[in-house]
Amino acid sequence: MEIAAASTVSVAPQPPRLTNAFSRKLSSVSSLSFGSVERKYCLGNAKLRVSASSSVDVVTAEKISPASFLDKRETGGVLHFVKYHGLGNDFILVDNRDSSEPKITQEQAAKLCDRNFGVGADGVIFAMPGVNGTDYTMRIFNSDGSEPEMCGNGVRCFARFIAEIENLQGKNSFTIHTGAGLIVPEIQDDGQVKVDMGIPVLKAQDVPTKLPGNKGEAVIQAELVVDGVSWNVTCVSMGNPHCVTFGTKGGPNQKLKVDDLNLPEIGPKFEHHEMFPARTNTEFVEVLSRSHLKMRVWERGAGATLACGTGACALVVAAVLEGRANRKCTVDLPGGPLEIEWKQEDNHIYMTGPAEAVFYGSALV
Repeated sequence: MEIAAASTVSVAPQPPRLTNAFSRKLSSVSSLSFGSVERKYCLGNAKLRVSASSSVDVVTAEKISPASFLDKRETGGVLHFVKYHGLGNDFILVDNRDSSEPKITQEQAAKLCDRNFGVGADGVIFAMPGVNGTDYTMRIFNSDGSEPEMCGNGVRCFARFIAEIENLQGKNSFTIHTGAGLIVPEIQDDGQVKVDMGIPVLKAQDVPTKLPGNKGEAVIQAELVVDGVSWNVTCVSMGNPHCVTFGTKGGPNQKLKVDDLNLPEIGPKFEHHEMFPARTNTEFVEVLSRSHLKMRVWERGAGATLACGTGACALVVAAVLEGRANRKCTVDLPGGPLEIEWKQEDNHIYMTGPAEAVFYGSALV
């Protein structure tokens, strides 16, 4: 067909989620090929209008099932995936249950995460066989190709992904082995995912940070000089390192306006600070009330993201330790809210929030 030179893709309306999409017949699927990347979008009865500078083949009335998509073996350098997001923190999910080695390299993952030349994501997550009695193993490669210990929003997406490919219905819980240890997500009846994130680590050398402990072995409201400015910081590990700040030293500590921060400028200076030998995630926090916090995050290896689950957990721990908040809080992130609770009974952090499927597709790697 003839295509106008406009370079616009419009899909309306998009389904809000992909529940059971793999087990039911779809009335239409469109395959868009641009150079070396192929994307397949589940559209249901939605209409697709495409204007582009190159030819586009639209295939309709194709029946999709697990056997024809996710269960289909990759051949000729083609990777099948499902795109998920947790409050805008987006990931490429790969069914890797048949192998303990990731299907793609860290370099390939970085290329896939590129938002101009790849699929676009904050990271690639692999669902792998469990070890040491766990149901599954989760590994993740960041958008820069580095491998973090784990990811809070990614765990929720992982849980929903497993529910889809295992065809699990209703409330379900399973165990996941991660680089940060055992993580236990539970899919709620309303589709939200509640995750037992474990016990926060406060010992400075285990975060890790070179800042000396000022409250026993913990770093709480300590001074950190960044580019000539002194910040008050609290350091927490949720299996990955976090530096949490509510403001500058001697400044409007209670009145930090996170929306006014130049995050791309200040974030990398925290991430690569010499006091953090493994680099760090950084949370900038505004206190709205004792049960309502607002944050922006600069993630190690991913930069500014719309949400960070482990970061939301870490900042509630920091807020409690600094006497700023209660143990149960709503945390507003750029992508939406998370419910975080640091239970006194077992010292565990519990995170509850959404995870949504966006589309599934195949990419040349």
